[in-house]
Amino acid sequence: MGKLFLPLLLLLALAFSAAGQDSTVKLEGQVVCCADCWSKADRTKVEYGAAEDLLTAKSCVEGGDPTLLAVREGENFKLYQLEQGKFRLPGENWLEFVGKKVTVSGTVRRSKKVNIVRVDTLEIIAPSIAEREAANVLGQEVDLTLKDLFGAEQRLSQYKGRIVILNFWATYCVPCRREMPDLAAIQNEYAALGVQVIGASADEAGDRAQVLQFIKETKINFPVWLGASVHDMMRFGLGAALPGTVIIGRDGRVLKVISGLVNQADLKKQIDQMLASAEATAKREQVARVKGRPSQASSVPS
Repeated sequence: MGKLFLPLLLLLALAFSAAGQDSTVKLEGQVVCCADCWSKADRTKVEYGAAEDLLTAKSCVEGGDPTLLAVREGENFKLYQLEQGKFRLPGENWLEFVGKKVTVSGTVRRSKKVNIVRVDTLEIIAPSIAEREAANVLGQEVDLTLKDLFGAEQRLSQYKGRIVILNFWATYCVPCRREMPDLAAIQNEYAALGVQVIGASADEAGDRAQVLQFIKETKINFPVWLGASVHDMMRFGLGAALPGTVIIGRDGRVLKVISGLVNQADLKKQIDQMLASAEATAKREQVARVKGRPSQASSVPS
């Protein structure tokens, strides 16, 4: 009996020791793509989550960097590595939460000098800077004046009445090259329905030869304007990082801001919804006009 009792005590001691390493907590902080990106600035003065941060986060997270939760403690921040617990991620990783402020609950442990929180619940309490900036532009009319490949001045407001997909890009932007086939496909499929893709390149007039070569290689089939600046991008709710895309309604108002690569399926879904909404509105207006017509009954006395 004594021989069995001793191992049992040892197992109980180990169990209590392991339990002591974990503690249930509730933490409030900001989701960060990695420690390197977080440490690029003094986060007590420079908030994380701008459009450039979120664009970089995609490569960090998809590259396997541990996603962190930055929790403020006085004048400093403590970083916790996020680990999936009872909370079920909507996707393959934590990418869609990066830059957002959240509250999480779960158990915390320390491993190899790293604080790890196993997330059982997660609640978003505030959007990222990029989302806030984009939201400020939504519903607004923002004009843009640039020159085309022949030096003629072009204005975005000329396209009022069409759905415009305004894409900011550059010949030196590697991700921009990857999304051009998707934008060309959108132009092909929806041009007859009043949708216009416009490429606003950050390349200058002096780069015309490179731009023409890029157009040839990527088979761009939509107008290209030159000389787009960071200031132009920021007026549309984008950061300084390329690529960036803005969806503009027929009334000239900004409907959606996309930092980073476009997703062709999502873009088509958005356009289809806009077209369906416009069709429904046109039908309602037609019915209203018919109802408002004076009676066509004969006024000849019988």
